[in-house]
Amino acid sequence: MSFQAYLDTIETKTGLTPRVFIALAQERGFDAPSTKAGTILAWLKEDYDLGRGHGMALVHVIKHGPRIDAKHVGTTGSHRDDSDTLWLDGKATRPS
Repeated sequence: MSFQAYLDTIETKTGLTPRVFIALAQERGFDAPSTKAGTILAWLKEDYDLGRGHGMALVHVIKHGPRIDAKHVGTTGSHRDDSDTLWLDGKATRPS
């Protein structure tokens, strides 16, 4: 599953876009460099019932923003994406 597919599935399950999750994480101070992934994963599991794979996709955008490593772009691997920039504002508004 691509990073973008993880984010889209999270939106379907929770009704919240990745951008909203980033804001919620910032309110809790989870965007601080010292915040461990486990802390964010525990919050996402407790409040939104998200598993580790989906949670780690959100951890990435919370801690590092929308850019992903180019090695995942245009490859044939399971985590391939069409772009090195993830869309954070919801499936319905993503440009084609």
